Amino acid sequence: MSQTVELKVAMSCQGCVGAVKRVLGKTEGVESFDIDLESQKVTVKTNIPPETVLQAVSKTGKATSFWEAGEPGSKST
Repeated sequence: MSQTVELKVAMSCQGCVGAVKRVLGKTEGVESFDIDLESQKVTVKTNIPPETVLQAVSKTGKATSFWEAGEPGSKST
């Protein structure tokens, strides 16, 4: 069953985006993802637990946390 995981990732350049892309591309269970450098938001469609996605992205060395509901850019209201 797919779910959407929204992460806040401290990215400052295209190199950061590339690092996140590489990690997510190698992570089994990740179906698709979208990276918004401007808002530092990574949206991942996956069938693995959100915590596993968070840990995978954290391996880039970038500060990573779950996107909180109510933050600008969040789908949740």
